[in-house]
Amino acid sequence: MDEAVRQAFRNDGAVLIEDYLDETQLRQCHEAFTWAVNNPGPYVFNRLDGTTLQTHIDNANPRAKNRLDDLVSSLPFGKLFADLWGSEHVWYFAEEIFLKEGGKSGRGPWHQDTANLPWAGRHWGNAWISFQSLPKQNSLEIVRGSHRGVQYDGASFANPDDPTDPLYGDGTLPRLPDIEAERAADPDAYDVISWAVDPGDVLVLHPRSLHGGAPVDAATPDRHTLVLRFFGDDATFRPLPESNPHYARNGVLFADEMAKLNEGDPFRSPIFRQLL
Repeated sequence: MDEAVRQAFRNDGAVLIEDYLDETQLRQCHEAFTWAVNNPGPYVFNRLDGTTLQTHIDNANPRAKNRLDDLVSSLPFGKLFADLWGSEHVWYFAEEIFLKEGGKSGRGPWHQDTANLPWAGRHWGNAWISFQSLPKQNSLEIVRGSHRGVQYDGASFANPDDPTDPLYGDGTLPRLPDIEAERAADPDAYDVISWAVDPGDVLVLHPRSLHGGAPVDAATPDRHTLVLRFFGDDATFRPLPESNPHYARNGVLFADEMAKLNEGDPFRSPIFRQLL
């Protein structure tokens, strides 16, 4: 790996790696994506109603775990992240599924994954895989360097009229800024990075980065995305605020395993597939 790629990830919190998956690997990923859409888990968000948002989002589907563990073990992500981070070991956490169709789904609100996941450390990475060619304006957007900045409270995704609606609201964490409103007033308010992507490309981002998905539109009506999440040696457990019991100590995702960890412990559990 070019040292410039490592440096970009360390400094910016995101980097595009072009042509990383070959046709067979991409087909395998798409088959897993299609299966997951047709076999949703208990945490699915689905508004494929044809009138408002046509969106399907799923996260860490226990029905898909064995299938995805096996798939990821056959893909070259262990090597990628070991090289990117300089980590001896790499583990696979879980997947996210995003399906937007019909040109009607709006942008994904700005957020940090670490607002509702108990993660700390340098060795975290989301591999964002699109199955369509996307122009820059319809791709994922990231605030450059924000993975090294403030941890915000939110967004909750519960109030469509307020993209800054907090998860906790107890003052433990500062409220998320209204990034889109500030960008509308001043296009240079945030240093936002984004890339046009093609099938086979992998967009890698640190999950603490402020990020959000740009909307689909008439010219780019569909966006099907598989996100695979990984961690390495410098990954530790960080308890979440207790004021929202849904998310305390990781809420619904692997809650039993998270209950065994204390603040600062290495983020480890035999439930997570070790790749290297």
